[in-house]
Amino acid sequence: MNAILTERVLAIAQAAEKAGHGGKDAVYQTGCQALGISKATLLRKIKQVSYKPPRKQRVDCGTSALTREEALQISGVMMASHRKNGKRLYSLEQAVNDLRANNLINAGYIDNETGEWFPLSVDAISRALYQYRLHPNQLRAPAPCVQLKTEHPNHVWQLDASLCVLYYLKNPAQGHTTRDSGLRMMSEAEFNKNKPKNLARVINDRVWSFELTDHTSGWIYAEYRFGGETTQNFTDVLINAMQERGGADVLHGVPRILYTDPGCALVSSTLRNLCKTLGIQLIAHKARNARATGSVEKARDILECHFESGLRFVQVNHIDELNRLVGLWRKKYNRTALHRRTGMTRTDCWLHITPGQLIKAPPVDVCRELAVSQPENRKVSTHLRVSFRGSEYDVRQVPGVCVGDTVQIVRNPWRDSEAQVVVINEDGLEVFCRVPEVAKDDYGFALNSPTLGESFKALPHTPAQHHLSEVEQTLYGTTTPGETAAAQKANALPFGGRFNPYLENERDTLSTITEN
Repeated sequence: MNAILTERVLAIAQAAEKAGHGGKDAVYQTGCQALGISKATLLRKIKQVSYKPPRKQRVDCGTSALTREEALQISGVMMASHRKNGKRLYSLEQAVNDLRANNLINAGYIDNETGEWFPLSVDAISRALYQYRLHPNQLRAPAPCVQLKTEHPNHVWQLDASLCVLYYLKNPAQGHTTRDSGLRMMSEAEFNKNKPKNLARVINDRVWSFELTDHTSGWIYAEYRFGGETTQNFTDVLINAMQERGGADVLHGVPRILYTDPGCALVSSTLRNLCKTLGIQLIAHKARNARATGSVEKARDILECHFESGLRFVQVNHIDELNRLVGLWRKKYNRTALHRRTGMTRTDCWLHITPGQLIKAPPVDVCRELAVSQPENRKVSTHLRVSFRGSEYDVRQVPGVCVGDTVQIVRNPWRDSEAQVVVINEDGLEVFCRVPEVAKDDYGFALNSPTLGESFKALPHTPAQHHLSEVEQTLYGTTTPGETAAAQKANALPFGGRFNPYLENERDTLSTITEN
């Protein structure tokens, strides 16, 4: 309503209030004629602009004859009968009746005047459950969660796979011919849980989508594959996503963390080897907590709504064609669609990555080799070197290394002149220490070795040597290596002669073997 109409309606309302009982109708009729509206419309407008005092609250507001113990039992029965799909098998009325029949609840009240017992109505019990915050609708609300942040693009990637419920292709690996091999829609009438034979018939032809997202920018990488959630599929998708593809397909590089679900393929030795060698920390969230990787779950929803929705209108004959189409889609979508959190497109946000944050990935063949190779055990020689891949590597910089120790060593995927030794840091996590290859001359000597008769250069003391010096100082009561050497040269007694190894023999007394 405009200001003039509001003022006139208020005047009519005030006149009707002053007219009192029996005189309001005449005021309303006059107002209707003046405004050209019906009485019902006038009363509705008066209700909108006039003040109505709130109803007086009842004295017993907030109390209920249903006790909290009874509410707990009713809620427990209803919650126990919930199915995973959200269907409630036990109604509130049925739960109350059955609990009453078993004498587990009373759920009623006694009239103070007549002394008669009355059962509480279902509506009253429902209101009491809401008041106690025990109603199943309240209990099934999701638990609150903490929003996790990431520092920059490529800090955390999330990876997941989903069964494409709408489509299947003829899988050439299963011996199918190219005839009639186009992308098929999975009709609900033909493929459902009540027709398992139809599902089994196309089990090897089902198309799986693999989604990978960068948590900071939300950039979406997607591929389609046969075979389901296998280790090879996950490894190949991760390797492909890390490669530099050029153009608008900007996402590439090695992430610092790969955040996944605890599926067996995602925590397999193959993927772990690849992540360990590339320095990727592999983290799996708690089971049955899919929203922990909400970024990639949302990516699946976006893929269904914005890409797969159009597959019904095109002819796709093989999975390579499907991957070509999704490649074109992801380039455009990441470049044009605004992300709600950042207010930027996903591509613009990812391009904020700095050279120090972008770690280039090794070629595909090197990554695949790393995925199937495990760290090898090597024994440290007296020169503080280990043999690996036909060369020797200097391990003197490895923390805590000693002659005779066994270390785990792997290939450095970025530099052939270096290898990586697996060490445990202060937090108990596996990290890599880079060790250089020992460069040798034509005679097999290390180029950085001192020349005999010209120079001398000792290796740094190992922890074992430091500990030996500490033990010797304790033995001779000295404080420096020089004092220890002097005491040894003077043939000083250990512990200053206070230690007598024969003291127990001297204290031993002869005993009588038998007294018979």
